[in-house]
Amino acid sequence: MIKKLLKILTSLFLAGCSMVGARTSEEAPFTVLLENGDIQIRQYQELLVAETVIDADYANSGSIGFNRLAGYIFGKNISQDKIAMTSPVFREQDSEKIAMTAPVLQQQTGAKWIMSFVMPADYTLSTLPKPIDPLVSIKQIPGKKVAVLKYSGSINEQMIAEKTNVLTAWLVQNHYQILSKARSAAFDPPWTIPSLRRNEVHIDVE
Repeated sequence: MIKKLLKILTSLFLAGCSMVGARTSEEAPFTVLLENGDIQIRQYQELLVAETVIDADYANSGSIGFNRLAGYIFGKNISQDKIAMTSPVFREQDSEKIAMTAPVLQQQTGAKWIMSFVMPADYTLSTLPKPIDPLVSIKQIPGKKVAVLKYSGSINEQMIAEKTNVLTAWLVQNHYQILSKARSAAFDPPWTIPSLRRNEVHIDVE
């Protein structure tokens, strides 16, 4: 199982990434609206993503999610097409809306994470092959404004929480309306030298 996973991860990333952070894979397109040090406000275009929900903690959700989504882009779809990898890989904690008299609250469901692969820009919802795995779904994400904090080094649950707090504090201080919970964006495989990794935290804003 471990050898199979390593083979998938290696095949997935070597086309566009390396140990030294060199990247040649396509990146989801955006326009920078504002830049302040490591923080940017970006306008993203509409995106197509392949997504899966993983019922596991953060440490285990990475390998489970990668297996499912890598299987889809390597041909586990009704057309048996191979789909090019596009960066970044998104991961966020799942949540559910619980209806109440007022208001509607959003609550963490616990150990569930959502992982998404961005699909190449030349696909549309009608041309992208449908997944065979019922745990993989295709979603169209509308264009939106996103606050981003860039950082290098290790990517883990604690680091994501720390960077989320930094970005949230900056947004509050600068009077941005926050529209989403934070999500992690990874651009490099785990074996990339930590100091050369590109990691980001994303939060949707008004």
